[in-house]
Amino acid sequence: MAAKQNKPDYLLSVLSNKCPRCREGYIYKEKNPYKLKSVVKMVDKCPTCGQPTEIEVGFYYGTGYVSYAISVAVCVASCLAWWLLIGFSFDDNRFVTWLILNAVLLIALQPVLMRLSRTLWLSWFVKYDPNWKNNKPADVSDRINPEQAGNW
Repeated sequence: MAAKQNKPDYLLSVLSNKCPRCREGYIYKEKNPYKLKSVVKMVDKCPTCGQPTEIEVGFYYGTGYVSYAISVAVCVASCLAWWLLIGFSFDDNRFVTWLILNAVLLIALQPVLMRLSRTLWLSWFVKYDPNWKNNKPADVSDRINPEQAGNW
């Protein structure tokens, strides 16, 4: 009996910034998101399966909405954690302290959130292919204008 191939975990591949098609190759040139000069520099194609990361001109404009939603979720989570652990009061500075710490948290997480939103966005448009070794990635050359690439 042939061994069943395990499908790589979707959430783990997104959180580790891997290609959504093969879930093996890294899609960013630099693994460290805190190297700020290269935080969103992506490889042109997945080094493992050849999936293009730039699907069309302006493809990543929608990541602003995804990043906003993730940021709101982080704010809600930090608010709940603060409320449960410390509590809120307008009689002292606890609320203002939470606001300041929440702002610092969002600033510190910004590179990670930017990458996460791009990886999520790409994974919603490029589906996992269990036979990626045998199938070529979709041709997107007709949707790319080299003169406009990277113009965003």
